[in-house]
Amino acid sequence: MSEGTTVIVGGTRGCGRALAEHIAGEGGRVVISGRDRAAAEQVAEQIGGGTKAVALDLATPDTIGSALAEVGAVDHVVLAAIERDSNSVRDYDIARAVRLVTLKLVGYTEVVHALHERMHEHSSVLLFGGMAMRWPYPGSTTVTSVNGAVSSMVRTFLVELAPVRVNALHPGIVGDSPAWVGAQQVLDNVVARTPTGRCVTMHDVTDAALFLLRNAAVNGVNLELDGAWMMR
Repeated sequence: MSEGTTVIVGGTRGCGRALAEHIAGEGGRVVISGRDRAAAEQVAEQIGGGTKAVALDLATPDTIGSALAEVGAVDHVVLAAIERDSNSVRDYDIARAVRLVTLKLVGYTEVVHALHERMHEHSSVLLFGGMAMRWPYPGSTTVTSVNGAVSSMVRTFLVELAPVRVNALHPGIVGDSPAWVGAQQVLDNVVARTPTGRCVTMHDVTDAALFLLRNAAVNGVNLELDGAWMMR
């Protein structure tokens, strides 16, 4: 197996950063991306372990290939970048909807297209979706749609990229994510409706991501990670 790199698109914050920190802490080679080069390089320095940074905006897919041009052999590709969009049918913002669809569908696909020739038979791809695909909420029209599409992308990617494995991770509300700071009432409501009695944590997400990336028999899986929320 070649000594390659884990590329984490969206690795400058949240669950993507937590995963980058874990892999770098094990001695793995990591490339993270963010939209702002200086900010991404600062995070890479904080992560340490020789972590590298590139500037990449999934919403401008024509620029992705050149942004990834200097990445060498690739063991794993993680597409963890997200944007939270509140966009209802009654009050529809076309520009925001087009940006999110482009980011999550065209951008995700273009990253894999740009890197696939640098992968090998033991490589894997991990797409991040989300539980909005199953549990929509007011304003989630675009989010629900693109996360549902991610589950289909897994199946098409694995056919086209075989033997490279392709899986997706769909976390519920991640209680210790910076995105939910100051939203304790929301988190309390989630806990009250979750049989495990707690929210998903970033450690849970990292653990699940590593399983999907590394287990050689896991392919075509859409793993829902929410503690069976709404089942209580």
